[in-house]
Amino acid sequence: MRHFLRDDDLTPEEQARVLDLAAELKAAPFSARPLEGPRSVAMVFDKPTLRTQVSFAAGIAELGGSPMLVEGRLAGIGVRESVEDVARVLGRQVALVVWRTFAQADLELMAEHAGVPVVNALTDEFHPCQVVADLLTVRERKGTLAGLTVAFLGDTACNMGNSWLLAGATAGMHVRVSGPEGYQPGREMFERAAEIGAGTGGSATSVDGPVAAVTGADVVVTDTWVSMGKEDEEAARTEVFGPWSLTPELMAAAAPDAIAMHCLPAYRGKEIAAEVIDGPQSVVWDEAENRRHAQKAVLAFLLDEAVRP
Repeated sequence: MRHFLRDDDLTPEEQARVLDLAAELKAAPFSARPLEGPRSVAMVFDKPTLRTQVSFAAGIAELGGSPMLVEGRLAGIGVRESVEDVARVLGRQVALVVWRTFAQADLELMAEHAGVPVVNALTDEFHPCQVVADLLTVRERKGTLAGLTVAFLGDTACNMGNSWLLAGATAGMHVRVSGPEGYQPGREMFERAAEIGAGTGGSATSVDGPVAAVTGADVVVTDTWVSMGKEDEEAARTEVFGPWSLTPELMAAAAPDAIAMHCLPAYRGKEIAAEVIDGPQSVVWDEAENRRHAQKAVLAFLLDEAVRP
């Protein structure tokens, strides 16, 4: 049984296949109907959501399916009932499970016991569906992925930092991450990205200082400095992350045709300036739309893999 729990669950060839399918489904939204019936897909949310919920719901419907919303607090997963028991219940009702939660280990338990494909809609460690959408967006603007340089700024120890390292290396990109001391991805993320990059030509490096990280970059990515669950650290984080704010001046150090990305929600005047996110180099709204197309491709890929002998 194939799942999509972290970015390196896709080989380079499979990642390219998913991106090709996402582009096809964006051009012809109803050309694939693997959930015709309709078959149901459980969407389980333990964390606040906007883009994840609406993009999965719309995408599941376009694939011919029925999105089943499961309110995580009401289900009490891991509290009222064990993850294993919830997985066994859901797996007998739906074709796939999409879960936006906290612990990656819980997601892996769900995958172990559900008996149907499980998709990571965000955990504290990874946000793979977002980065598939980001890669689709970059490919639309640049025509290719391999060989491009991506600079990820700010809290690079977050799930988006981890996902960009793995997914970027899988795509053959050169990923630079830069943030204050103590806010870097773990060594194992760099080691895994290097392992992947050895076969794709991609790379992953940590760079001191935002200007050095951005210089000549084709893609500049940032994210909120205060991820969900870190709200009590907001004042301290705002102070330490200041130099990594994506301002027009910092963006000017990137390649002249560089694009600016942010997975949202964004806080203008903090991690990104209004002039950047609302300016001509921003592809933020394309990213948000592309969640739907990318996730449809992921779901279709997993369903196809599930019926392969």
